[in-house]
Amino acid sequence: MGLKEEFEEYAQKAKTLPQNTTNENLLILYGLYKQGTVGPVNTSRPGMFNLRDRAKWDAWKAVEAKSKDEAMSDYITKVKQLLEEAAASA
Repeated sequence: MGLKEEFEEYAQKAKTLPQNTTNENLLILYGLYKQGTVGPVNTSRPGMFNLRDRAKWDAWKAVEAKSKDEAMSDYITKVKQLLEEAAASA
């Protein structure tokens, strides 16, 4: 299985993460996902009153130095980690 196929598989698995997954972890996943699918940030930063979108933009901006392949690989690793943590605490 290629990296892209594995990435898409884990993107589906990420949807099964428990509700109590922290916002910090969700933002990390968001940034890695966007970097892996779109590449470097291509939009301007949302305004200061749009806190949700601004946090998502910042998470994406934080990983923009990674290549798409690096971001996909890190995304897969992070989803695996979160799923293992969820299983251990269940």
